[in-house]
Amino acid sequence: MSKIQEARIILRELGLPDAQQNEISGYTLLALCNIKENDKWSKSFRQSHGVSKGIMTFISENYKKEYAPNTRETIRRQVLHQFVQAGIADYNPDIPDLPVNSPLAHYAISEIALETIKSFRTRNWKKALENFTFKIGVLKEKYSKNRNMSRVPLTLSDGRVLMLSPGKHNEVQAAVVEEFASRFAQGSSLLYLGDTENKVLYVDRELLERIGIPISEHSKLPDIVIYEEAKNWLYLIEAVTSHGPMTPTRIVELETFLKNCIAGKIYISAFPDFFEFKKHTTEIAWDTEVWIMEFPEHMIHFNGDRFLVRDGNLVFFS
Repeated sequence: MSKIQEARIILRELGLPDAQQNEISGYTLLALCNIKENDKWSKSFRQSHGVSKGIMTFISENYKKEYAPNTRETIRRQVLHQFVQAGIADYNPDIPDLPVNSPLAHYAISEIALETIKSFRTRNWKKALENFTFKIGVLKEKYSKNRNMSRVPLTLSDGRVLMLSPGKHNEVQAAVVEEFASRFAQGSSLLYLGDTENKVLYVDRELLERIGIPISEHSKLPDIVIYEEAKNWLYLIEAVTSHGPMTPTRIVELETFLKNCIAGKIYISAFPDFFEFKKHTTEIAWDTEVWIMEFPEHMIHFNGDRFLVRDGNLVFFS
């Protein structure tokens, strides 16, 4: 087994999240431990390294792995930051009072991580891991607890509460169900809602099947699907925080996918604020609707008539 493979195993067993068990994280650990391909882990030693002239140079010289100069920010933000949080690395141990962004910033393997890693592939490895976990904890468990504390609650019309993973995207999704639906789709039911962690967080399979939507292919659905049975209207909603409004291409895809659906279709792009909406105005398809979380009482119509015509009368929403 190669050293990079072993390094990634060590990171996994030390409790790093999946994102910090990748190749670049493994090479960073090797550099911090000063381990070359033919070295034993017991030969690891503590030495401070800068990112570019220390860690990246070590990787290049000893593993012939070349990273672009701007990769230093990836290593710093997506590897070393988490290593410090996990108790695996120390930040500026030689000069603790260095100012932020100092060119002298450096990192070193922590004393407890060093002693733990030196026992890798020995009979003491399991005991050393237990000692490390007891003293430091497991970072992915800490992340999970913090993530659960910041989840986005979504209250359904029947009183049930779904807990969405944290983030702006799910804040928009929760607002669509709670704010948009109560104003513009009264009496409607949630049929489908995907979460950034769980693509099928909520699915009403029975009702989807009844109105002709293939329940085995829900991944093709937009972020949110709401059904107003009294009018037989299907609201197909994309929550847009960085990409993905209702474009002409997306409309064609959905029309094909929903060819057997008996409900009238309303295509909606939902945005967190006007700033995000303006970034996507040229992408949005005609005959669709726009709703902005920042202004929940208003709609923007791209020549769509589903909201504009009711009982033969022209109705405007201001």
